[in-house]
Amino acid sequence: SYGTGSGQSGRTLAQRLGVPFVDRAIAHRIAGELDVSVDEAVRNWEPAQRSFLERMVSAFLGADTVAPVGPPPDIVTAEDFHRATEAAVLEQARTGEGVILGRGAAAVLRDRPDVLRVRLVGPPERRLAQAVKSTGCSEDEARQTMAHLDRYHAEYLKQFYGVDIDDPSMYHLMIDATALDPDASVSLILGAAHSLGH
Repeated sequence: SYGTGSGQSGRTLAQRLGVPFVDRAIAHRIAGELDVSVDEAVRNWEPAQRSFLERMVSAFLGADTVAPVGPPPDIVTAEDFHRATEAAVLEQARTGEGVILGRGAAAVLRDRPDVLRVRLVGPPERRLAQAVKSTGCSEDEARQTMAHLDRYHAEYLKQFYGVDIDDPSMYHLMIDATALDPDASVSLILGAAHSLGH
């Protein structure tokens, strides 16, 4: 969830486990596979005509992630983007190691017993306060970003996997990252990962 510091926690977790943090790697691989660029998307998409693809892609934009975006929807479809994303997540999972941030990975890998699935959450107002503090943006900007990201991450999982992003059965752990400091959250995840034999 936006405002939970998931990017930093993911990087810290990967360092402690000695495995790759693959958020950016997956994003760049998708962009390469679809042969798209950020500049091309900005030039070709009309803001007044936001397609599902544009909304879905822009939903992956976080404070510390680089999202693949593409040309107009008549060239790259939402299904193209979804397929490329899923293939990249599955390819990383086949290596047997890594920390994957977002990209629908919890849904893609939900049937794999060797994958620990975690969701960082928190009450909206506390997530908002953390986002303002960590990004330096205004409260209004953070509130708009939070509403946008929360809505479209949920929409992505519902559209392509038919699941509710907040369904506890999707995860081994749901951690209130606004109540615990980042080190405590990472320590909980590490303990759970070791219990799965990682």
